[in-house]
Amino acid sequence: MPDSPALPLRRLKKRAQFLKAARGSKIARRGFVLQAVPVADPVPGVGYTVTKKTGNSPERSRIKRRLREAVRACSDRLVAGHDYVLIGRRESLSEPFDNLTRELGKAIARLHRPAQAPSGHPKP
Repeated sequence: MPDSPALPLRRLKKRAQFLKAARGSKIARRGFVLQAVPVADPVPGVGYTVTKKTGNSPERSRIKRRLREAVRACSDRLVAGHDYVLIGRRESLSEPFDNLTRELGKAIARLHRPAQAPSGHPKP
């Protein structure tokens, strides 16, 4: 259990919220793609999507359940004022749950890392 209480989460339900997140930052991992976008709402929003090409209905539901639990385990890392969308991949079915949560935590941290200055010589 995390030491600090996790933020309450908002569930994304409207198509416009998913489309807005698709225009934001993306991080691809073996079991999922994480999209994030800043929003005005102070409570972090989370949405899940798994396409039909990923598998049949029970497999898609299992992927979503695993992703929901991974988000619950990493909810203390979510940043207020952002919406997140997890796009499930078939590999998340066979991925050990510890690896899934570890990769999600790393992806969230990477999304919120300050942008690196371009390498090279500074312009005069």
